[in-house]
Amino acid sequence: MTHRSLVSMGESAALMAVMAWVATVPVASQSQSSAKAKGTAAKAYTQPRTADGQPDLSGYWTNATDTPLERPKNVTKEFYTPEELKELVAARQRAAAREAGSVRAVHYNNEQFGIDKSLATFPRSLRTSLIVDPPDGRIPPQIPEAVKRNAAIAAARKLPAAGDLDLWSDQQRDVDAARTSGYFDAVQNMGYDERCIIRNGTAPPIYQAGYLSNYQIIQSPGFEAILAERLSEARVIPLDSRPLPPSNVRSWKGISRGHWEGDTLVVETRNSNGRAQEVGRGLGNLVGATENLRVTERFTRVDANTMQYRFTMEDEKTWARPWTAEFPFMKMDPEGPFIEFACHEGNRAIVSILSVAREEEKKAAEAAAKKPSN
Repeated sequence: MTHRSLVSMGESAALMAVMAWVATVPVASQSQSSAKAKGTAAKAYTQPRTADGQPDLSGYWTNATDTPLERPKNVTKEFYTPEELKELVAARQRAAAREAGSVRAVHYNNEQFGIDKSLATFPRSLRTSLIVDPPDGRIPPQIPEAVKRNAAIAAARKLPAAGDLDLWSDQQRDVDAARTSGYFDAVQNMGYDERCIIRNGTAPPIYQAGYLSNYQIIQSPGFEAILAERLSEARVIPLDSRPLPPSNVRSWKGISRGHWEGDTLVVETRNSNGRAQEVGRGLGNLVGATENLRVTERFTRVDANTMQYRFTMEDEKTWARPWTAEFPFMKMDPEGPFIEFACHEGNRAIVSILSVAREEEKKAAEAAAKKPSN
């Protein structure tokens, strides 16, 4: 399934790219801090403008990263030193080398197409987590009502009961746990991502696409369009102060409205149908939230090749408090164009998975029929 590529293409590209760049200053904001430390003035960046005078965010961008959303529990600081990050990446690279030749390593292997992973544009950062608020770099705890609600959803979806199993890791224990729980017995149990209905990195916030973490921004007077390479999904965001539709009008990705605050594009998204964040079927860091989820995104271009992206998640029915993450987008080199993303897992693999489930049911029924009755 496509999730395996989170390690193969996404992480491997990340490792090689960070190794190449780890000794350099990570992002524009940190460059400015370095300049201040040396007593030199950072040169102010003047954003380019569109024909109608708005900051120009157009072009092809990537936000690929190997920085975790949440700070690891054994890490207590906001930033690594360059030396610490270099050692961390080296350790990950050694672990990846040990998996060479495994299903996880080759399932989405760009080398078969003659594409060197190290050529990918890769935003780099010394941050220990993408979450910047709360200060501990972790998602706030769910309120008791949310814990109870999500446990009931997980049970209905037949999720494995044990821990944080990664169903797409190719680890046999995880696959066996999913099979034993009945997760693969019905398409209704499976995630929307693997069914190619909606994918990580396409619904706001723009994060956790895994591989193909690439986006094209197109601007016109009164509108901003964001095209995700993964699944070829497009968001068209009105900037003309039109109100949101009534609460009974909802969509998979929610409904977005944007406005400018100085040189920052602010996009507010409401009216989700709640299905993209269902436990056991939803997307990444959205999992567990309700249809009341509110996402506020901020896009600020800080230099010719870097755009700072910040998002805040709010849902009083899920988390004890709002939380915020921040990371850079970088201009792709070379830039585009994107080609069609054809998601065949939803067309083919689901049928194969369900056929195995039916065959196992058939064998179980035959075995039961052969047992002598008491």
